Amino acid sequence: MRNAFRRLSLRLRLGLSAALAVTIAVSAVAIASWLVTKQQLTDQLDSNLQNVQASPGYVRELLSLCGAELPGQDQRTETPTPYVVQVITSDGRVCVAPGHKELEVAASDLAVARGILRSTVHDTVSAGGQKMRVSTTRPNTPPRFSGGYAVSIAQSFGVVDKPLNSLALWLLGFSGVGIIGAATAGIAISRGGLKPVEDLTRAAEHIARTQDLTIRIPADGGDEIARLSKSFNEMTEALTVSRDSQQQLIADAGHELRTPLTSLRANVQLLARSHRSGRKLPEKVMDDLLTSVESQTGELAVLIADLQELSRSDAVHDATTAGVVPMHEVARRAMERVKHRGNDIQFVSDLDEWYVMAEAAALERAVVNLLDNAVKFSPPGAVVSLHLSNGQLVVRDRGPGIPADELPHVFDRFWRSPTSRGMPGSGLGLAIVAKAVEGAGGTVTLRAAAARGTEAVVRIPGTRTPPPEGPGIP
Repeated sequence: MRNAFRRLSLRLRLGLSAALAVTIAVSAVAIASWLVTKQQLTDQLDSNLQNVQASPGYVRELLSLCGAELPGQDQRTETPTPYVVQVITSDGRVCVAPGHKELEVAASDLAVARGILRSTVHDTVSAGGQKMRVSTTRPNTPPRFSGGYAVSIAQSFGVVDKPLNSLALWLLGFSGVGIIGAATAGIAISRGGLKPVEDLTRAAEHIARTQDLTIRIPADGGDEIARLSKSFNEMTEALTVSRDSQQQLIADAGHELRTPLTSLRANVQLLARSHRSGRKLPEKVMDDLLTSVESQTGELAVLIADLQELSRSDAVHDATTAGVVPMHEVARRAMERVKHRGNDIQFVSDLDEWYVMAEAAALERAVVNLLDNAVKFSPPGAVVSLHLSNGQLVVRDRGPGIPADELPHVFDRFWRSPTSRGMPGSGLGLAIVAKAVEGAGGTVTLRAAAARGTEAVVRIPGTRTPPPEGPGIP
């Protein structure tokens, strides 16, 4: 049953749920109304029965029919219609008029006849099986009789049942109309309320079918549906940016790979022709050719490694790989690594303690790339300084500097300054730096140094002291 309900459309389920809620509410009100009305009618009937008094003459006549000897009998008086009157003696005899059916006597009726109770009201049944309501009392001025007795005045329960049956039919009719109306209104309201959801569903299906990420959903208002639509639009926009970035990366990578591959292919073809033809190349030409092949394969290896690093940085960040990292230790290790690559460069460092939440390997790679750039653009014998204070890491070189109009492009993938395109490199180093620093919640900028050279400034939020649990030093 539950699975069948779930297979229905959301709109129909909301309509049926509204109808069910209204059914429960209307049924509860109808039943309560019927019970209250029944109680009020029963109370009214009891009040009427208690206010009716049988004439002493009629009571005397009923007692005489039971064989009682009563002095000075009055002339017969008719029963007070529409009521049924019977007399119950203390010894349990029931006195009724000829042609009338006796009412079932309860123990409380005998208790009234014997003087134990003053009165009682209860349901009873006539000898013919008709449901009755009876009020039994002990008269204040009874006819003279040797034993006690009580007078029961009863009326058919039909005076209560008939109005209740009519009320039940009316309540049933109105409830049915209300339930049908609630179901219809629920479906109609859900149709209008769920229209944004239907638009969202159609948009998702369109994207899945066509891979078209340009579609957008109108998101007016501030309700949950509008927020969902806004989130969907933001998601498709992010996917569009990611896909465009991926396509751009592939295009740029293909462009950058074409040059070294073309040169490498030409050199390999030259070596192959020399080998097949049996004509040996001059020794100097062979040395230059092999040196060029070695350089080009090294350049390809660096480019591929940078592409792998960049693609890893573009992946979804895994919070489990991040931890508390001592940035000063990361910077120190990075400087030790780069020292071996620039033997004629002097390194100066001043590193205050600073702890950040980051991925240690990615952060170290970023600092290594900044130091590599500083070494690459510094003249022989120059000084490269590394300074860390209050969460700001500054890497400074003494090179020619970067023109101001080129500074906005330095972190773009594969971008290389026209003045440095003849130098080794893939154009991805600073892009990797930016990804790593942004992943740690920081920023990185390049600026002209005060005298000569360039400063790379990295700012990552953190603290001067490690947390109580201790830093996650790799």
